[in-house]
Amino acid sequence: MERPEPTLPLADVKAMIRGAGLRSTTARVAVIQQLASVRLPQTHADVTAALEAFGFDQSTIYRCLTELTDAGLVARLDLGDSLRRFELLKSGTDGFSQHPHFMCVSCGSVSCMDDHSFKIKANNRNATAPGEIQEVLLKGRCSSCQ
Repeated sequence: MERPEPTLPLADVKAMIRGAGLRSTTARVAVIQQLASVRLPQTHADVTAALEAFGFDQSTIYRCLTELTDAGLVARLDLGDSLRRFELLKSGTDGFSQHPHFMCVSCGSVSCMDDHSFKIKANNRNATAPGEIQEVLLKGRCSSCQ
């Protein structure tokens, strides 16, 4: 099984990991490069399947995803379907994805909506803010399922 070409140079990945206060291990580097190469939120199973041919087991991948999430390098997306997905964050994003996601209600596929932005506006002037919004998720049917 051949991995896609990494989109981040090895030196940059190692610097990211060390900058977050973690040791730069082979598994952490592989997880970050895998997430960077696909550019879509990945489940633990997706990352494990992509990296198992390189000798990484599911426990190691899970531990790496958790540690990278805790360090603010990876976002964990809980989209209400019992599958946690992970995506690489851009620097300075405070541990949260900075773009909305679209989830197909038929096939379950998830895509990033990098080129979209949304403005949330109250219907009346006296409305109070609901709180800090950390994630925007749109659900519908993807073009393949329509």
